[in-house]
Amino acid sequence: MTKPDIISILQNKITRIPLENSTNILVGPITLPVNLDGETVTFKWYNWLNTTDAELLGDNSEATAALISKLPSMSLADGQQSSVLVYGDFEGSDEALIRMHSICHTGDIFGSKRCDCGFQLHQSMKMIVEHGSGALFYLANHEGRGIGLFSKSLAYLLQEEGYDTVEANLELGFSDDSRNYEEAISVLQQLRQKPVTLITNNPKKLEALKTAGMNAVKRVALWGDVSSFNEKYLRTKVARSGHLEAVKEANPIVGRLAK
Repeated sequence: MTKPDIISILQNKITRIPLENSTNILVGPITLPVNLDGETVTFKWYNWLNTTDAELLGDNSEATAALISKLPSMSLADGQQSSVLVYGDFEGSDEALIRMHSICHTGDIFGSKRCDCGFQLHQSMKMIVEHGSGALFYLANHEGRGIGLFSKSLAYLLQEEGYDTVEANLELGFSDDSRNYEEAISVLQQLRQKPVTLITNNPKKLEALKTAGMNAVKRVALWGDVSSFNEKYLRTKVARSGHLEAVKEANPIVGRLAK
């Protein structure tokens, strides 16, 4: 059996999204069955690469061939690339949930209780499936609110000596939050033109979407998995990073995060 030429296979699955000073090369959709609390849920997965290489930017088979030929020399495993999981009729549905989730090695992979990231990742996926339509953007280069994994480990050592999460970042020479959402928003606008509801406690994410022209953006909160290990961290998010407060619940620790 003769296999199709790889250029013809990949060409129709690649979209180039121009930005001000670079271009996102978006690949997908790819069928991705996911184990979500013991149930197999099928998502559509997209991945993107940001580049300024002019040889890769033409929307034609020559640019796709150039991309494939350069892959081995790009050392992509040494860096990070972002991706997005899409569920349901994301393009056409009237209502859709999205989550802009920053990569968190310790929380997402190891299940660390020092933050709420792992909980937020899996809970937002469940919320999107229950809603029927949505997308989870998993954002590279956002570790530790943009400081990187190695710097985050140093920040954790400072936190163990009494610094809060904002103070630790500042003491290491970083800003409190240096994350940028331009790439992710360009992909969102490629996949959906209608308004979205953002799963977040962070008003900066909401403002980034509105500034980019995503009209009628709404928000739904995502607090939970609060414990003695991360209560100070979550309080700092509200008090110093401007996160919107938790709503009082039966859980007394969650309730203490609200005024």
